[in-house]
Amino acid sequence: QVDRYLYHMRLSDDALLDVMARFQAEMVKGLGRDTNPTATVKMLPSFVRSLPDGSEKGDFLAVDLGGSQFRAHQVKVFDDGKQSSQLESKFYPIPKEVIQGNGAELFDYVADCLLDFMEAKNLKHKKLPLGFTFSFPCKQTKLEEGVLLAWTKHFKVRGVQDTDVVSSLRKALQKHKANVDVLALVNDTVGTMMTCGYDDQRCEVGLIIGTGTNACYMEEMRHIDLVEGDEGRMCINTEWGAFGDDGALDDLRTEFDRELDLGSLNPGKQLFEKMISSLYLGELVRLILLKMTKEGLLFNGKVSTALLTKGKIEMKHVSAMEKYKEGLSNTKEILTELNLFPSEEDCVAVQHVCTIVSFRSANLCAAALAAILTRLRENKKLLRMRTTVGIDGGLYKTHPQYAKRLHKVVRRLVPTCDVRFLLSVSGSGRGAAMVTAVAHRLAAQRQRIDAVLAPFLLPLGILREVKDKMRAELEYGLKRETQANATVKMLPTYVCGTPDGTEKGKFLALDLGGTNFRVLLVKIKSGRRRSVQMYNKIFAIPLEIMQGTGEELFDHIVQCIADFLEYMGIKGARLPLGFTFSFPCKQASIDKGTLVGWTKGFKATDCEGEDVVDMLREAIKRRNEFDLDIVAVVNDTVGTMMTCGYEDPNCEIGLIAGTGSNVCYMEDMKNIEIVEGNEGKMCINTEWGAFGDNGCIDNIRTKYDKEVDEGSLNPGKQRYEKMTSGMYLGEIVRQILIDLTKQGLLFRGHISESLRKRGIFETKFLSQIESDRLALLQVRRILQQLGLDSTCDDSIIVKEVCGVVSRRAARLCGAGLAAIVEKKRENRGVERLQITVGVDGTLYKLHPHFSRVLRETVKELAPQCDVTFMLSEDGSGKGAALITAVAKRLHNVGQK
Repeated sequence: QVDRYLYHMRLSDDALLDVMARFQAEMVKGLGRDTNPTATVKMLPSFVRSLPDGSEKGDFLAVDLGGSQFRAHQVKVFDDGKQSSQLESKFYPIPKEVIQGNGAELFDYVADCLLDFMEAKNLKHKKLPLGFTFSFPCKQTKLEEGVLLAWTKHFKVRGVQDTDVVSSLRKALQKHKANVDVLALVNDTVGTMMTCGYDDQRCEVGLIIGTGTNACYMEEMRHIDLVEGDEGRMCINTEWGAFGDDGALDDLRTEFDRELDLGSLNPGKQLFEKMISSLYLGELVRLILLKMTKEGLLFNGKVSTALLTKGKIEMKHVSAMEKYKEGLSNTKEILTELNLFPSEEDCVAVQHVCTIVSFRSANLCAAALAAILTRLRENKKLLRMRTTVGIDGGLYKTHPQYAKRLHKVVRRLVPTCDVRFLLSVSGSGRGAAMVTAVAHRLAAQRQRIDAVLAPFLLPLGILREVKDKMRAELEYGLKRETQANATVKMLPTYVCGTPDGTEKGKFLALDLGGTNFRVLLVKIKSGRRRSVQMYNKIFAIPLEIMQGTGEELFDHIVQCIADFLEYMGIKGARLPLGFTFSFPCKQASIDKGTLVGWTKGFKATDCEGEDVVDMLREAIKRRNEFDLDIVAVVNDTVGTMMTCGYEDPNCEIGLIAGTGSNVCYMEDMKNIEIVEGNEGKMCINTEWGAFGDNGCIDNIRTKYDKEVDEGSLNPGKQRYEKMTSGMYLGEIVRQILIDLTKQGLLFRGHISESLRKRGIFETKFLSQIESDRLALLQVRRILQQLGLDSTCDDSIIVKEVCGVVSRRAARLCGAGLAAIVEKKRENRGVERLQITVGVDGTLYKLHPHFSRVLRETVKELAPQCDVTFMLSEDGSGKGAALITAVAKRLHNVGQK
């Protein structure tokens, strides 16, 4: 009979999966900025971003307001490696006149109780951080601020709704002269998750099933539209009690649910909570028993006062009646106390009603929890997930069957999640203290991290100084009497013209500048249908050849040329050749280049001070298979400028921002004292990588720059390049990560073997880690590939470190470039300069922010220059061929 009568309260697994899907949809709605206002599940950001990591320590206070009693706690957290804490608490009953009074009275009462507690514990002389557990829906904009949205659980305090409860508490504490620093406001659900998270680091869900019901969990920041930023995670307080307030559960609500809701303090609100929480289940049982009695199904149809009195049957009665081990004796005793005088059949039926009501509560709770667990698993992109749910609340703790039923149904609904349910022993008070402890730890950590990264944040004033110093160094390099001692060598390239469109013919080009070497055949057509066709082959240069003898290096280059000529079927042709040689060279003419010094990891012996064109000619002779007309030796920067100059005649600057860093530009001959003649222009290869080798930028070099420099192949040299180029940025990051780890701010203080390896952190990882599209989960995967086992918080810090290092590189590069465009403007004697910079290099091309920051910096530091940046699509090899073609054209003109 009872089964037939309560048929609608029995929910099949299909019905529960349907509830789960509905709740998932509500979660998405609550997280969206546009859909949140109409969502019933508010998904409130808690601003709790981190779980305890075991390094928290110290004394903390916590106050807990949310039920019929107010609690004050002292929590001692020990950093003893055992993750232990000690909790001492005192309970204070809250008088009815305070629950129904005004806000000032409520917060005065809280401050009074806290002072009483501090006095009893002899804590009045200490200034302690405090966590405030406030178990009512609040809208938070930061961790220590929360505006009350609505009272629940019979609270009706006037003048508090829509105000910040933390500032109300602070005012009351100041008035009572309490020496306390309120650091965090948390919901009891969040407090529960944090309490359990201290004991089990897998805990990322908090659940309360008691007088009220609610859940919170750690959500990915990128899904929370209501909060700025997409890094890391934040705990979301779902406030799921209001699920169904829009009618989404109307098909599951029975006549008894509707009657109970109408008789409540807040009709039409918290409908899910009214089907689940212990505050309402006793009343639901009373309404069912009353109707069954009226229909003659119970107690011989005699309706007693107890059945007519609202609130007479409480949850404790329901729990006691479901103790099956006691048989029916408990049920009989309770019903008799209520003057209901049951028969044995009545006792069986009432017990069955209690079971169905509490079972439905566990089922609905399990469905919503399963939705949260599924979301967590999908966020992590896992097929199977292990996680822990921290749980608290009288219904879960005291009901004899509830916990077992809940666990069973959750595991059935989400078979892909291995869930551990962890009971919060010391309630949400310890959790509030843990939130405060974590906030305290993070604030201290933040200060230390900021101190480490501060030297990388170059203000505009410092960048202007760098620009001015670069300008001064450019001038030193151009003047005859200072050039010998200048760090920025300002090497003449003897490239005196840019393409004019009449160039034509077949040219060979070599491009040597990194670990790869390219040989190209370039066909240039002139006239109306002018075009450049390129064929190239890439060859690797093994480390032993890069660091072997000069003869071996040039023999290897000629071997590669021979392979290419054969591959292209042009072995007998004597073609003009342009040699892109991306190392500092002193040139006496366009086809003579004396190597000043190796960079970028090259160390081949017997090359420095030698003419590289002669070395190439000698190697070709030694091979004695073919002959080539070496017309020009050029720097990759010059090649880049020429490539872009072919498309845009306004391009008079070439920039390389890749493995190395360098700039060239067209300078007026009259300013180049180290070359004869005053007419026209010549391209100057600045070799600006050595800027600062004289100590002029030591004020901005950090200890990490010095460590990278000392560990490099050329200590004390190329200092500017070591702060701006791709070859070194990853190594700077690695040095910072080691320091942060030593300080216990990263990777739990453990320096892994891989982090000790020089060069392990390549610049490509910076580009990947800083990608806006990359979730932290993928950052963690990159770090795992490097053997770095990181937490979510670690990943955020690593991303931040990469960001400051690459941003500084781009800004320093921008300061140097601003000096050059300003010089060009003054050379031309114009108020406003329009100029194009041809750019090449992996850092500029592949890093997600480098190019933007560089452009912004140039604009800030050279406001009278309109600079267009043009990407060199075909690299410096095409440029070498174009220079060769231009040199041939100019040579022919000279002969005529």
